[in-house]
Amino acid sequence: MPGNKPGRRITIGRISGVHGIRGWLKVFSYTDPRENIFLYQPWLLGDGSKQGDGEWTEIEFAERGTSGKTLMVKVPGIEDREAALELVGRSLAVYRERLPEPGSGQYYWTDLMHMEVVTLTGERLGKVVDIHATGANDVLIVQGDGRRAIPFVMEKVIRQVDRETAVITVDWEWD
Repeated sequence: MPGNKPGRRITIGRISGVHGIRGWLKVFSYTDPRENIFLYQPWLLGDGSKQGDGEWTEIEFAERGTSGKTLMVKVPGIEDREAALELVGRSLAVYRERLPEPGSGQYYWTDLMHMEVVTLTGERLGKVVDIHATGANDVLIVQGDGRRAIPFVMEKVIRQVDRETAVITVDWEWD
């Protein structure tokens, strides 16, 4: 599959803060449900570079917990608040191949990125450059001659997602 290159990192969260004085880290999860972030180990800890192309270090958490709605982990070697503070803001990722394959009709956003979008008549609309969650449904942001927002509604708008050819076919008219 074009978008599933071995070794490709998928960001699943970030270190959002510290908890207490013993090195516990608060984790902001991008997974749904958010607790699913705990299913994936080892994590890859970004070095904090803005582009995400910097160094990544494998880490595993020894303990996990919650405090209200806050997710927390304890990582070996991070024993005090000062050491934990150095990690705040860093990204957490996993290798794509560690994620389970989505079910029929389900897709990871990362797999949809950069796919070509075409209409039922074969008109090329552009490539997926972003995806937004609106509450009602997700929306593909497609860049071609201009930017288009296309609702990700299976069967009604999204007619086919071909991961092998990296093409999304849509029933969509653009005025």
